[in-house]
Amino acid sequence: MAAPSSGSPSALFDLKSAALTAMALVLKSTDVKALASALEERFGNTPSLFDHDPVVIDLQAVREATEAIDFQALAALLRQHRLQPVGVLGGSEEQMAQALAAGLGDTPALTVAPPAPKAAAPEPDPVPAVVDVPPPVWPVIPSGALVVDKPLRSGQQAYAKGRDLVVLAVVSFGAEVIADGNIHVYAPLRGRAIAGAKGDSSARIFSICMEPQLVSIAGTYRTTETALPADVLGKPAQVRLDGERLVVEALKL
Repeated sequence: MAAPSSGSPSALFDLKSAALTAMALVLKSTDVKALASALEERFGNTPSLFDHDPVVIDLQAVREATEAIDFQALAALLRQHRLQPVGVLGGSEEQMAQALAAGLGDTPALTVAPPAPKAAAPEPDPVPAVVDVPPPVWPVIPSGALVVDKPLRSGQQAYAKGRDLVVLAVVSFGAEVIADGNIHVYAPLRGRAIAGAKGDSSARIFSICMEPQLVSIAGTYRTTETALPADVLGKPAQVRLDGERLVVEALKL
């Protein structure tokens, strides 16, 4: 039986302003089918990367497009990838009206988190120099990290949501390790490693044998198409972000 109403709306609910944070999907094409293929190619094997996270559709790159956007199909596509569309921004007047008709309002009050992954600029060839640099210190693993002590084979995945990930066995080619924090692999890293998955640009990837198929930090990634320098390939190394460039450097243990 429902509780009796007091007769005052304020006794039943309040409306307050709120500053929310969401990821941004920067739309570069109005073709939803092409976008579906691109999302499947990038995230098809990582369904647990998202947990119904709010996402804003950024239309600035397509605001001059003459083709209409099927916002209902786009919203349904994002939900298939465990993303919850909450609104749009940056579109033309007509696009914003179409989005509103599909249930997606303007979202100027949202703070947009880093966008989806982009390729890192290739590292310049190192210039030989004689410098006195103290050796890197192997990081201290924080308490609460997710620890995986068995090998990860091709097709397997480990995800540390909201914390660091520590792997004590080989990460094989085709396997994937993901963490919202740092990734520590005390064995060969040959698969895909995605640190700072929710946008933490201070996250790092460490391995005692760096041979990755792909490394990514806060959306900036690097694949085997860009070969690692000889001084880090198959050796103890770390991956970190320097601005928008991924840096892979040797660790002296």
